Amino acid sequence: MHVNTGDTAFILISAALVLFMTPGLALFYGGMTRSKNVLGTIMQSFFAIAVVSIIWALVGFSLAFGPDKWHIIGSLKYIGLQGIGQAPLAAYAATIPALAFMIYQGMFAVITPALITGAFAERMKFSAFLIFIIFWSILVYAPIAHWVWGVGGWIRNLGALDFAGGTVVHISSGAAALVAAMIIGKRKGLNSQSWPPHNLTMTLTGAAILWFGWFGFNAGSALTSGGLAASAFVTTHLAASAAALSWVAAEWIRDGEPTTLGAASGAVAGLVAITPAAGFVSPMAAILIGLGAGVICYLAVGLKWRFGYDDSLDVVGVHFAGGTFGALATGLLAQKAINSAGANGLFYGNAAQLGIQAIAVVAVILYSFVVSYILLKLIDAFIGLRVSEKDEIIGLDLSQHSEVGYSLTE
Repeated sequence: MHVNTGDTAFILISAALVLFMTPGLALFYGGMTRSKNVLGTIMQSFFAIAVVSIIWALVGFSLAFGPDKWHIIGSLKYIGLQGIGQAPLAAYAATIPALAFMIYQGMFAVITPALITGAFAERMKFSAFLIFIIFWSILVYAPIAHWVWGVGGWIRNLGALDFAGGTVVHISSGAAALVAAMIIGKRKGLNSQSWPPHNLTMTLTGAAILWFGWFGFNAGSALTSGGLAASAFVTTHLAASAAALSWVAAEWIRDGEPTTLGAASGAVAGLVAITPAAGFVSPMAAILIGLGAGVICYLAVGLKWRFGYDDSLDVVGVHFAGGTFGALATGLLAQKAINSAGANGLFYGNAAQLGIQAIAVVAVILYSFVVSYILLKLIDAFIGLRVSEKDEIIGLDLSQHSEVGYSLTE
């Protein structure tokens, strides 16, 4: 086993790109809130970088990628990064240092709980948020990552395909977002007032950063800088482009105007949906996935009004629905001709793959939903999840951080 400097450079750059996605998410979410909550919203994503990175180094990486125990969790062999150094971890990436693989995967662990924050934006205590992401990262993210990507993990053994995190990142966070929105309840005054995004320029800037960073997310998941990375890069871009088009087309037809928020949300929906498929499907298949994701996620966002849950920033509609659609679409459109380590999907003669994908989807939804529910209920019982009505009216910026996002006076 020899370290390849080209592959190492590629993975380190990809890790930096994935890290940049979390501040991008902060801007994407922050612009969609009311101005009195912009800092509180940004702080949740930004602080997740610091908190989850330390958890990942101490215990998360070992639980996700340590030697398999019972096909459900990694051992504590790598606790505190013991044995993780400059030599490759051959079971996962034979041409890059183990430290490079560890930090690259750590950036995925960082953004996943940050995604959940959009569901409870504008009303969760910062202290409750911190406790939640600490335990969620250990009890939900790490086990699911081991199931799907860990050598010996039961979903990996089943043959489910998830190139860059459709189940591990988007479905797990989307299911947690749904239960969080249900438990925390609606924002005060939601039914009697209209709250448009306070800064769509910020949201579009965040969406652009996410799009840029997603190339590290998906292409980097090839773990080498060869042809598979190029394929995943192209499918990622085409799916995002197609979904931006189909979301805007859907809202234009239904609502009468194309919106910048629709374009941004559509691009993110396409990026979400292509994530599990990126290294397994052709460019034309990626366009189909993107077109489907734009319409499906646009319609899914509207379900919160029908069913009465307050998913503030559309995590359920975009990440839960988009991740689920993408994981299942992988079971339709995957080709071994694209990636010999994958499998053919239903449209290429392997009907069983769609069933395998569905099992993985259902398992991740159920596990994330149940454990997130228990965690949130325990936190609520001990310290409370939600800020007081007075603090919610004042806004999280002042009530939680004693700051304001915009100072417009001399």
